[in-house]
Amino acid sequence: MHTVRSLLNGQPDPVTPGGVRTIANPARLDEIVSEAHLGDAETFLQACRAANVAQPAWSSVPAPVRGRAIQQLGRLVEDNAEALARLITHEIGKPIKESRGEVQEVIDTCSFFLGEGRRLYGMTVPSEMPDKQLFTFRVPVGVAAIITAGNFPVAVPSWYLVPALLCGNAVVWKPAEYTPAIAEAFAQLILHAGIPVGTFQMVLADGPETFAGLERALDEGVVDKVGFTGSTVVGERLGELCGRHLQTPCLELGGKNPLVVMPDADLDLAVEGALFSGFGTAGQRCTSLGTAIVHRDVHDEFVDRFTKAVVEAPIGDPTRDVVYGPMIDQRFADRYEDWLELIRDHHHVHGSSALGRITRAAPREGFVGDDPEAGFFYHPTIVDGVRADDDLYRLETFGPIVGVASFDTFDEAIALANGTGTASRLRSTRRARCTRSVSASASRPGWSA
Repeated sequence: MHTVRSLLNGQPDPVTPGGVRTIANPARLDEIVSEAHLGDAETFLQACRAANVAQPAWSSVPAPVRGRAIQQLGRLVEDNAEALARLITHEIGKPIKESRGEVQEVIDTCSFFLGEGRRLYGMTVPSEMPDKQLFTFRVPVGVAAIITAGNFPVAVPSWYLVPALLCGNAVVWKPAEYTPAIAEAFAQLILHAGIPVGTFQMVLADGPETFAGLERALDEGVVDKVGFTGSTVVGERLGELCGRHLQTPCLELGGKNPLVVMPDADLDLAVEGALFSGFGTAGQRCTSLGTAIVHRDVHDEFVDRFTKAVVEAPIGDPTRDVVYGPMIDQRFADRYEDWLELIRDHHHVHGSSALGRITRAAPREGFVGDDPEAGFFYHPTIVDGVRADDDLYRLETFGPIVGVASFDTFDEAIALANGTGTASRLRSTRRARCTRSVSASASRPGWSA
């Protein structure tokens, strides 16, 4: 069993005030992957203080030189791509093909931002006064606190960490506490890429302790930017907290994503898209298909084809060629069972031989693997007959379940597409802006475009 601790100034934190969490392989629950020794609010605050001290030295490094460190990170990830992908599959049960694709996203992100180190341009602005010149140049924001979920444990963090570091910021990263081994592996690659030790900190902690630590860090003025990927409920609280400090956080929150199928659509292509977007990663993505909105003329044929594709889809052992594997963690499995309670009498259920967990008593024909009860494996579910007044239509459902609704006119389809996820309408998809623009002719800085 691999023990993982917070990394403060590059060293494992010896204390465990937040307790210990044991992480099992969700596809084989009797196989322990890692043991996370969690910090607390004080741990998070200490990391922010250390990053705040280290950041000025990193910001003084020329941006093209910082870009070479990002280039080296991409090379290290590429050199260790297969090992990292297998660790993702081992710790969260993501199918190995998806895990490899996720690691490639990190490599691509590094490749893109390498060049940005030479493109952090300012602006020259015409002045109405003959003896004045106006120009701007970019400087780092400072310390970025980045909090990410575990369904994309390296790809999503890279979208925050890479540009933040490239632009000269220090980073305090709080990964999901149920992906400690993946987080440590990625953190070590970052540290070995040439990022100064104090510039990058990693804190393992649960949600409430992280929130308390962030609140103290903002009060103390040692955090200048917050990035968060996770639930809309938590995002609302973080947005409120940052607003009290006149900060604009970068929030990537929940989603309820529609697919509109018109009567002239290529139904084979529509089904192919619905299958992966709805059931890839076992539906545990903010970009997962929530509701297929299908014209009444092709509704029955679409449902028949979609049902056939889902029934035949290989599900099971994530180390093999499957559409999806297990739920990531016990909490996701329990929550998914709550979503199944949203199915009503007017709905028609398709897609598998049973609802809920795949067991010997409720088997899935063609299950890939030895024993479905060894992990958090769940039947795929299509729910036809979804209406605009259904909770299943309004709420984000994080799991292998897709609703199907019908429409007659294009305007009705657009209304249904725009109305999905109304219970979480506060979603924001603002991405991190990791530099600010400072005018040489003014004392008050403004955010860059």
